[in-house]
Amino acid sequence: MQFLRLISFVSCPLGVLGSLANTSYTNPIIPGWHSDPSCAFVPEWNETLFCTTSSFITFPGNPVYASKDLIDWKLASNAVNRVSQFPLIRNGSQGEDLGMFASTLRYNNGTFYLISTWVSAQLGGPKFVIFTTKDPFDDLSWSDAIWPETPGDTIDPDIFFDDDGSVIVASSGTPIKAVYLDLSTGNTSEPWDLWNGTGGANAEGPHVYKKDGYYYLLIAEGGTQLNHSATIARSKSIKGPWEAAPHNPLVSNRSTKEYFQTVGHADLFQDSAGNWWGVALSTRGGPDLYNSLNYPMGRETVLFPVSWLAGGWPIADTVRGNMSGPLPNKSSVQRGVGPLVGEADVEDFKPGSTIPSHWVYWRAPFNASYFTVSPQGHENALQMTASRTNLTRDAVFNVTTEGVTSVFRRQEHTFFNFTVDIELGFGKTVGDEVGVSNYVNPNQHVDLGIIYQATVSDKGDELEPYFQLRARSINNSTAPDPKIVPIPQELLGRAIRIRISPRNETHNEFFGSSADHVGSEQSLWVFNNALLAGDGATTGGLLGVYATTNGGNGSFNGYVGRWRYEPIGQKVDYSVFVPTSTKRQ
Repeated sequence: MQFLRLISFVSCPLGVLGSLANTSYTNPIIPGWHSDPSCAFVPEWNETLFCTTSSFITFPGNPVYASKDLIDWKLASNAVNRVSQFPLIRNGSQGEDLGMFASTLRYNNGTFYLISTWVSAQLGGPKFVIFTTKDPFDDLSWSDAIWPETPGDTIDPDIFFDDDGSVIVASSGTPIKAVYLDLSTGNTSEPWDLWNGTGGANAEGPHVYKKDGYYYLLIAEGGTQLNHSATIARSKSIKGPWEAAPHNPLVSNRSTKEYFQTVGHADLFQDSAGNWWGVALSTRGGPDLYNSLNYPMGRETVLFPVSWLAGGWPIADTVRGNMSGPLPNKSSVQRGVGPLVGEADVEDFKPGSTIPSHWVYWRAPFNASYFTVSPQGHENALQMTASRTNLTRDAVFNVTTEGVTSVFRRQEHTFFNFTVDIELGFGKTVGDEVGVSNYVNPNQHVDLGIIYQATVSDKGDELEPYFQLRARSINNSTAPDPKIVPIPQELLGRAIRIRISPRNETHNEFFGSSADHVGSEQSLWVFNNALLAGDGATTGGLLGVYATTNGGNGSFNGYVGRWRYEPIGQKVDYSVFVPTSTKRQ
């Protein structure tokens, strides 16, 4: 595996882009599960680019990231950050792959608009929802949910502000549909047809732009698998007729051996120098790994340069791990929360601190008091009140009456170390468990837990801690049966440190050690990442902790501490490894 060579500048043909100097960079720019990106460049906000990605039923939801140089990103806010703001995020969807679908982020006259679709059977189908803010760096400034009319069974709404003041919402379908939206009332006009696309399946993810007297309509086609693409058409009138670009698709890696596959669901924007760019979702590993269902990080956000001459069609570069384009000068966003995307997590749960904003729950916690940072007597730890059910759920689980105690962060790197200390002594009854999970959804996760079991000793029946290895998968990779094994004596003490690290690109490994004697670390379990991917995985790899009674009627408090996520590097092509310090060359 070769290391990426550093390249300073490459010349760019005059007139193709707004800047002459190209800088090399690597994809993905927002790594880990960050699907369906939509971006808005806002000069009024210190020439900052803001992007949002899909969140489905994770909470906080609809993350909004900010960057000044297109490479270094920081979480600005989460548009959905309060249960009172959007109660459905707690119990409004029984489906584990539903919730908040793809969004569009736009800025108009001092206000940011994020429009999305909430999908759940409880509401009878997809419903458009809008959130607004005048300060994208302030969680609390995001509005409560606004529910405009939804024109039928459609998703992926775009919001376009036309020169005459009208607001147009385009959404999925064959053909793509559009309505006029009255923002003051939420009422919409009768829908009209826009464009059928080029014949690919699943016409969705539309975005409307206006340039040089034309309306341009960019859509996703082919489904979000190997045939995924972004295609474009234009018209002199928003009502049509529409002319397809002669070189469609605008961007796609279908029918290729490129390492980055499933490229599509794109959005376009200009930077401060007038250069055009595109973002899209993509999965890494090439078609062979994709077909073997082995892409545990899921769909990530990639960046590609676009040339768009006056009166012409946009032309996009092929999405690869190694790219070059006229990037803005390196500059950091001064506001935002937490580390830059792709940087380390170092969380010691200090007194007075809160759970980091870039961590997510699978649905909003049913009871916020189930998570307490640094409680008295357990300073520098996260207290978790155990849920009845475990991460898989069971037949009687109901989102309207109970939750699942777990919290995660995204896996953002091909190679990483994730470690957490689990305090011992929490077990009250048989089945009480605290553990670490490599998680995608309730049907796809791999867990290493510390579970209490009854043992017989000279003192009579006692509860003793054991390791429990458990996996769940619904794709073609058969999950191994759960296994309960004794904890080696040398690991027992105040706390046990659990580590997850990739053994290679296709397998991860669990390790265990005494938190007080790190040299005692032992390999506990190697598993195939195919357990964590597949076409049913709308999300991507998460890393986190959980506490459960495994169906027991009691409860207990579990404690975890010293949470660490250490990035090591990215694989960006079949034989190219990029250390974490190398994003812009």
